[in-house]
Amino acid sequence: MFHKRIKMLLEIGVIVLCMSLAACGGNGAGTGSKADSATEETNVTESKVDESNPQGQSASSETQSGSENGDAGDKANEDIALKDACSKYFMLGVGINGSTLENLTTYDDEYMAMVKKHFNSVTLSNLMKSCYILQQKASQESADGMPVLDFTTIDDTLQWCMDNGVKMRGHTLVWHTQAPEWFFREGYKDNGKYVDKETMLARMESYIKQMLEHVQTNYPGVIYCWDVVNEAVDPASGDKDSGFLCRTEFEGGPNPWYETIGPEYVEAAFRFARAYADPDVKLIYNDFNTYETLKRNAIYALCEDLKSKGLIDGIGMQGYWGIDYPNITAITSAISTYARLDLEIQITELSVGVDEETPEAFEKQAKRYRNIFLNLKALDTQGGGNCNITSVTFFGLKDHYTPGDKTNARLFDKDLNPKPAFDAVMQIFQMLYQE
Repeated sequence: MFHKRIKMLLEIGVIVLCMSLAACGGNGAGTGSKADSATEETNVTESKVDESNPQGQSASSETQSGSENGDAGDKANEDIALKDACSKYFMLGVGINGSTLENLTTYDDEYMAMVKKHFNSVTLSNLMKSCYILQQKASQESADGMPVLDFTTIDDTLQWCMDNGVKMRGHTLVWHTQAPEWFFREGYKDNGKYVDKETMLARMESYIKQMLEHVQTNYPGVIYCWDVVNEAVDPASGDKDSGFLCRTEFEGGPNPWYETIGPEYVEAAFRFARAYADPDVKLIYNDFNTYETLKRNAIYALCEDLKSKGLIDGIGMQGYWGIDYPNITAITSAISTYARLDLEIQITELSVGVDEETPEAFEKQAKRYRNIFLNLKALDTQGGGNCNITSVTFFGLKDHYTPGDKTNARLFDKDLNPKPAFDAVMQIFQMLYQE
């Protein structure tokens, strides 16, 4: 164990040196990058589809458990909570996965026991999105013409959070994906025409109002922030006259929010959220590829405008990053850039997967996670930086959480054995985050 500690210290020294070089304009630990944002968007989409419609084979837990797990010192790490080891810096979150109530991890007692131990924040990765909440037939029969919501898919998880003292990130209120098309059409019909702007704004306000009032009345204090708008900036199809490259389409079809309301749908969502959210609930804009220069600048412009109107509290940076991309300098530069707005920074969907599930690949994954958290420490105000990083969320607890799920980006294997990535994060927290 002594020799492993020495090796780890040497590795940390090399990474810190790389960080210093990166600050001077050199390359960091992740030397690869994907310059084409459309390619990266495809990768992000695939990550989400894997979780909501899993296809693939499970991997061996023996392979994923890592070479160091047998040592007494590493086993001792399992008795320390990750959330406590980084508590001076930020909240630590994890995804509650599931695309149906049948495969929702809220009902996996072993999964939730590990969640309660190591994390103080959770995010429903699917079941809080509008396609699971909105009720078509009831909306068609609505007396006032406003949408009807059913909270069955979220209530049990909210209750678990309240019972166990765990907070939740609300994810998400307004998103072009996983929003039913009928919601935007006359009579709430699949084949109806798009409604006019005034009608859609009324439906948006009603949806946000009902959602916030439900959670705040029945589960007070559980939700501490909302991803109010998700992924509205798109350099590829963006409206160049909008001021922030507002997304006009996705997957070859229209963005229904843009189609019915126009680019002002983003500001409208934040205005409604601000009107109905409790005063201490933070409002977040959330997106992927936040490190890509053109998109970063557009997100900055959007959030700067929202902040000038008192409508936003933070920026959510999804973390669908690979072993060697994006370059660590791009990540740190983006975080530093957004921090100039004096808004909270949240890493919302941290997921670093591997192409092959081998011991060597999982060691590289561990090093990547170690490097990420080394950089976050240096950037955070608690560590002497200028960035107010308030939460970091891993978008799931264990690999292959259902048969067929291909995700291998988590800290635990399918049998909830800690992977090398868990050990790497814990070691960084214990050695550097306790100062």
